Amino acid sequence: MVAPVSLAACSSADTPPPAAPPANGGATSGGSSGGATALAKLSDVPVGSGKIVNGGPGKVLLVRSSETEVRGFDPVCPHAGVAVSPPKGGTITCPGHGSVFDASTGAMKKGPATTGLTAVAVKIEGDSIVTA
Repeated sequence: MVAPVSLAACSSADTPPPAAPPANGGATSGGSSGGATALAKLSDVPVGSGKIVNGGPGKVLLVRSSETEVRGFDPVCPHAGVAVSPPKGGTITCPGHGSVFDASTGAMKKGPATTGLTAVAVKIEGDSIVTA
């Protein structure tokens, strides 16, 4: 009977190593419980619009360009640290000094900012938008 107890202990010792693979696979296939953080429901970000949400990496500007494509950006303008506004008409505008960014790429279209918005990796998983 001591051997089965040892086997049970050995079996439970094997439990922690399987916890490591979901952390490795979380970015690509681990699911929202395997390391990805749910940011919003897909229905909360209609096609052609965007929304600033709080998520695992901090605030994220989610921009939905089509039924199957969502992009994430750090919503802080690289010019002076002001939070940008969600997109309208394909552009993202900074209310602080008027910098304009392309909503689909985050690229700077008009200064005073000298660089675009920083991308944040996101993906659609089921009916949610999650960190990638």
